Amino acid sequence: MKKINNLSQESFLKLFFAFISVCFLVAAVIMPDRSEMFSGLWKILSGTCKISTNYFALGGYAATYLNMGLVGLICTGLCFLPGAKPNQVTTLGVLLTIGFGSWGINPLNIIPTILGVCLYCVVKKETLGAMSNAMMYSTGIAPLISDLLFRYPGVEYIGFNGLGLVLALVVGLFIGFFLPAGMAFAPNVHKGFDHYSAAVPIGMTAFFLRTVLYNVMLGWKIGDLGALSTLGALDTQSWVLTNVFCIVVFVLCIVFALLMGCTFKDYKELLKDSGHGVCFSAKYGKAPFLMNVGFFGLMIVAYFNLAGIIDGRNVWTGMTFGIVFCMLSTCNSGSHPGNVWPIMVSYMVTSFLFGGIFKLLGGESYGLTIGSQSILIGLCYANGLSPVVGKYGAFWGMLLAAAHYLLVSAVPDMHGGFCLYNGGFTAALICLLFVPQLERFCKTKEEKKALKAEQAK
Repeated sequence: MKKINNLSQESFLKLFFAFISVCFLVAAVIMPDRSEMFSGLWKILSGTCKISTNYFALGGYAATYLNMGLVGLICTGLCFLPGAKPNQVTTLGVLLTIGFGSWGINPLNIIPTILGVCLYCVVKKETLGAMSNAMMYSTGIAPLISDLLFRYPGVEYIGFNGLGLVLALVVGLFIGFFLPAGMAFAPNVHKGFDHYSAAVPIGMTAFFLRTVLYNVMLGWKIGDLGALSTLGALDTQSWVLTNVFCIVVFVLCIVFALLMGCTFKDYKELLKDSGHGVCFSAKYGKAPFLMNVGFFGLMIVAYFNLAGIIDGRNVWTGMTFGIVFCMLSTCNSGSHPGNVWPIMVSYMVTSFLFGGIFKLLGGESYGLTIGSQSILIGLCYANGLSPVVGKYGAFWGMLLAAAHYLLVSAVPDMHGGFCLYNGGFTAALICLLFVPQLERFCKTKEEKKALKAEQAK
């Protein structure tokens, strides 16, 4: 552990990414359906994957874990490109991409956009490593790449074809080439109050391309793109396999943090942080960051299980499993249990409130319950608003989270299910609406504290 403590932040993060990736690969070979691992992986590689596609149902457990591990290794490999300096933004990108490895991303559909970022580096004479983060975030539109590869211009599956390959490459190069500039501008939209910054350019790009490729060129209207996916059958096995894996990995992170010398006092200091514009591993050290991974991860798993108990159903699909890591991705850029719990509470309260209104108005079956897939996925990205909690307090964080709940299920109509960062895009829209009002009419927690101190004199 002494050697790990002596590592630079960049080297430590590379090791951490490799550790997470290997965990998935090890899990893949011990899954009960491991004999079908490679055939299942082929189904994932060659299938369409508009949100929300349950890879557990499509390819099986072993294949899904294998896919997530391979995606993780690819992301880790990008961190070794010349000029790459892994940081909190990289942590978010790696874990987010791994998380989508269970419901939208695979090693095939990420190639075109990554090549697009490489093209940008050639034109702008940038080192590849300097754009490694952009390469990872470009994969947020991977479902569109798969759709172009395998079924465009219809809704029926075609398979590999020349037109699809050309379209996927051209569109992927287009997206990847223009993404770096979009990512540089995106923080201006939300002023650092949405962790999922890349969702802004990716979401707008998906909206634009969906309109051009389908509405304009084919004359299709909203709803003509077919069902987003089938969830597949849920069973007890999915609950056991996902929970055991997550608990083991997150407990190991806590154990490693303790062995590296982290104390709960050290972690308590991290929990006091607002989460606005911060890198935990740089500010508090490697061990406290690792402890945050463990406790924040366990908190997410506990919430999902609680949501399932409240709804009286098993919520663990490939998407649910993936969003544990999508939500965890902000563990180094500002999210921790202290500034996320108000968002979780807000989602539950808002669900009960509007579910009650729905029934009072004569509705029979409310579709946006706290354990529904769309709302669980929505919570993942509402988590991106945690800096609002840290900066302005729990009340305002809960208010913005409630607004996010109300909007998140409608936003896929804009991009047709082709943007994996749907909830992050929603969070950016919420910030665009509310952050100017907060800045104009509200005081930050620091300003309130300073005012009280001044009045006490």
